Amino acid sequence: MTDFENTLYEHLGVDKIKDLVDAFYNLVYQHPVLIPLFETNKIEEIKEKQFRFLTQFLGGPPRYIEKYGPPRMRQRHLPHKIDQFAMAAWLSCMKEAISTLSLSEEKAEELYNKFPQLAQHMVNS
Repeated sequence: MTDFENTLYEHLGVDKIKDLVDAFYNLVYQHPVLIPLFETNKIEEIKEKQFRFLTQFLGGPPRYIEKYGPPRMRQRHLPHKIDQFAMAAWLSCMKEAISTLSLSEEKAEELYNKFPQLAQHMVNS
C-alpha cells in the first residue's frame, strides 16, 4: 500500500494529470478573459508548475514543494488582477479540460469539486 492510495492522484496517474494540464492551458491560452493573466512565452514553465502543484494538490508526492517551496498560491497570484469573471472563466476551462480525460461522471465531478474553493481563494479584486 502506498501513501497515495485512494487519492485522486493515484486514480488519475501522472499521464492523466499531464493531459489535464495540457487540455487546460490549451483552453486558457484561447480565453479572452484569461490570456492577459498569463505570459505567453512561459507556457512550458507554467504547465510544469501546474503539473507539480496538481500532483501534490490531488494527494500525490510534494513535487511543487520540492522545487518551489510552499505553494502560497494566493500570494503568488497577487500580482495578477483576478476577479469573479476570471475565476468563472478559469473554472469553466478546468471543467472542460476535465471532460477530456475519459473519467466516470463521478470521478470527473470529484476532481472538479476540488477547484471552486481554490479558485475563489485567488480572487483579489
